[in-house]
Amino acid sequence: MSLAGSNPTPTAPAGRLILWGDVLDFTEDPGFATPKEALGVRWRPDHAVLIEAGRVVAVQPRSQALDVDWQAAPVQDHRGRLIMPGFIDTHVHCPQLDVIASFGTALLDWLNTYTFPAERRYADPAVSKDGAQRFLKALWAHGTTTAVVFPTVHKASAEALFEEADAHAMRLITGKVLMDRHAPEGLRDDVDQAERDCVDLINRWHGKGRQAFAVTVRFAPTSTPEQLMMAGQLCQTYAGTYMQTHVAENQDEVRWVASLFPDARSYLDVYDRDGLIGARAVLAHGIWLDANDRAVLRERGAQIAHSPSSNLFLGSGLFDWAQAQREGVNVSLASDVGGGTSLSMLRNMGDAYKIQALQGTRLTAWKALYTATLGAARHLGLADEIGSVEPGCMADLAIWDWAVGDVAAHRDRLAQASGDLHERLFVWMTLGDERNLAGTLIAGQTVYKTRAAA
Repeated sequence: MSLAGSNPTPTAPAGRLILWGDVLDFTEDPGFATPKEALGVRWRPDHAVLIEAGRVVAVQPRSQALDVDWQAAPVQDHRGRLIMPGFIDTHVHCPQLDVIASFGTALLDWLNTYTFPAERRYADPAVSKDGAQRFLKALWAHGTTTAVVFPTVHKASAEALFEEADAHAMRLITGKVLMDRHAPEGLRDDVDQAERDCVDLINRWHGKGRQAFAVTVRFAPTSTPEQLMMAGQLCQTYAGTYMQTHVAENQDEVRWVASLFPDARSYLDVYDRDGLIGARAVLAHGIWLDANDRAVLRERGAQIAHSPSSNLFLGSGLFDWAQAQREGVNVSLASDVGGGTSLSMLRNMGDAYKIQALQGTRLTAWKALYTATLGAARHLGLADEIGSVEPGCMADLAIWDWAVGDVAAHRDRLAQASGDLHERLFVWMTLGDERNLAGTLIAGQTVYKTRAAA
């Protein structure tokens, strides 16, 4: 029988749910091809997503008969809506919700003027707990279900994120920030205590449920050579941990790193020589890297977390994504809030389009959406868990309205009438934002929904 059929079985097994709508995900990297070359695009309109025990178990046409034991499962009717994997934000700062949209200074001044004072407050475990709850709820309200997150230097800030994410079975990658110099009082650690804190967090949280630990170097200037060496040893000792940091975001920063580490070949080399660059390394920005640096990233399998909104807002520069791809560098997408001005990955895709257009490249909706879903999952080594609406993957999903408001609705109708799926998706990506989100599920449980989707 179909979803609309009659005579259901009297009771449904616990933990089952059916979503009904238009399903979009990807099987391959579309690359920087033209919109007509829809490599790896998987479009399944009017399909049912069958979820059990937090995982997708099947995706089938709505007209296809359900097995008898599924006939009483609850159905969420999202006809006319888009069902996609939840977005993956590979670089974002939890405490910087406190300073998002702070007025106009360049990176180093921005840190000292806004960011560091805000982060000092997270020494208080109550502030960290409140901030973690606010931050994760905000991610979900923007359709993001997985994130690689910077907390603060305080162990309590990482603890709070792990605890809150674990309570909702959310895939989260984070770790106590390492910062033992060139930072204000209250934001500096020391090598020995920082190592003890990291080891304790690894032992208690890494691999617990869906939590993963990231060795988190703020950026090279705020760590002594001794701390960088310790961080590299953590990466080598604890298999499966991630490493996250910043690199080559701003030209003043690059010059500062060169003065602090005169024996290093480059900014990236400061990390690489201590064993910090590997397949699980996530480096934010990477705007001012050279060809030798990109070759190292390619050989190690590391990724650049491109943060378009932040790069524009802070005036850091234009990341050449197409060049990075030509040279074999893995690239994911990130909001970098609070330098970034929105947690919405759609808004960041729109900014990424503009950055590439200024350099003569046109970013398709295919490439942008792939990068924020399956592409990021692959680079993180998590493609068997997230990034696809695929049997066996976790049911981390976002449900979207195509258009909000008269102008967007009019433009969407014209795009739909053209029969060109890419045109419709590009309009949605460009005009859409968190207001288009109808609901978010993590491990098959609704963590966010609008009244319209109720």
